[in-house]
Parts: sequence; structure tokens; C-alpha cells
Amino acid sequence: MLFVADIGNSSTITGVFEGERLMDRWELSTTERTPDEYRLLLSNLLHRYQGKLTGAAISSVVPQVAGFIRVALDGLISGPAVVVGPGTKTGMAIRIDNPREVGADRIANALGAMDRFGAPVIAVDFGTATTLDVVDANGAYLGGIIAPGVRISADALVHATSALRRVDVERPKHVVGKSTVEAIQSGLVYGFAGLVDGVVLRVMEETGFTDVPVVATGGLSAVLAPVSRTITHVDADLTLHGLRIVFERNSI
Repeated sequence: MLFVADIGNSSTITGVFEGERLMDRWELSTTERTPDEYRLLLSNLLHRYQGKLTGAAISSVVPQVAGFIRVALDGLISGPAVVVGPGTKTGMAIRIDNPREVGADRIANALGAMDRFGAPVIAVDFGTATTLDVVDANGAYLGGIIAPGVRISADALVHATSALRRVDVERPKHVVGKSTVEAIQSGLVYGFAGLVDGVVLRVMEETGFTDVPVVATGGLSAVLAPVSRTITHVDADLTLHGLRIVFERNSI
């Protein structure tokens, strides 16, 4: 069985796979815990899998946390821990100017999307940042787009204005807001759905893709995907599946 962890700026998604089946999934806040605190936390989460975990795969945009979790896993897994980064075997050609720049989570998303929906494919991640990653028909990573995330945009709006307040990010009843709260929700939900739709159409124009699957993941994918005109699938566990693939390719 395999332990996986996708460490983001705001949250850390972890899980356990048995083969290709995701057995358990937990969402944790990404905070500055000590290795001992992570060991206690992971020991509690993984108690039912004691003695069964034979490896781990980790992607991270917070290197220090990745290091702490790697240390905390000593004694909890019996095999190797693969931390995705430069030099990690992915089986995917990275066709950008500096392959070392692309985030481990974005490569995992691209791998997961291609494995589950074929190629070409576009993966959209509604995380702390909104990212789109593009895979061509040959399974090569072409690059992507990075935009501000929905929640940090909402935070910036509140902090930079004196009259606006924080709202729940959910689909409003009307596009044309009938209250300040609804107006902000419309701007966030329909605004970011429109951002994704516009960028996807430009990607298709530039690459010549037609009828390409567009797969959404991340915490707000369930809110934004239904109002998008280009997103075709939602897979909340896309990154974790990509990590499983990376581990398999580094265990051969």
C-alpha cells in the first residue's frame, strides 16, 4: 500500500492507495508543525495501515514541510519515499524552457489527467493559485498558465477595500448580484470560470486541440466547474493519482 501527500501552500491532501484504489483521503492545513508533531498526526491517521505501507510519494510547494513529513514517515512505511522534484522519473517529456521550474504538483496533475482521461488533456487546479497545465497528444507536458487563486483574490479584495467583507465562495442565485454579497460571489465564481474558459479557448487556438478533456481539481472545483463552459470533468483526487503514477515509475 502507498501513502501519498500533496503539500500545498494552504492545505495538504494525503491518502492511501491499494493498487489503483484510493482507500482513504485526508485534508490537513499546511502549518509549521515539528517532525514529532507530524509523526504523531500521521501515526494516528495511518494506524489502520500499520505494517502495510510499502512506500510514499510526496509533492510539495513548501520544501520544509516536505522534509518534516519525510522524517515523520520513518518507521511508518517499510519502503522508499519518493519526493517529486528535479531528477524524479515521470515518463513525461517536459517541453518548457527550464523543466526544473515546473511545480511537482503540476506534473502530478498532468500525469493524473493523462492517465485517467487520455491525451491531449488540460488540467485545471483551483488551489492557492489557479493553474492550467497542458499535455499534448504524445503525452508531453507543453507548459501552462498560473493565475491568482480564488480565495487569495477574495482576501485581496477585502483587504484593499473598506466597505467590502469576506463572503463564502459559492454560486450565487443571480449573475447580476442583488446584494453586495451576491455581487462579490458572482465576481469570484463566474469571474474565475470565465478566466478558465477564456484561457482554455486560447490554448486550443494555439495548439490546435479540439474536443480536448479539461479536468478540474482543487478545493473549489466542485463550485466552479458547473458554471464553466469548457471544463468537462471534475476529479478531486487528480494530484494523488498522479503521485501514485510517479511512485510506480520510480519503483521499476
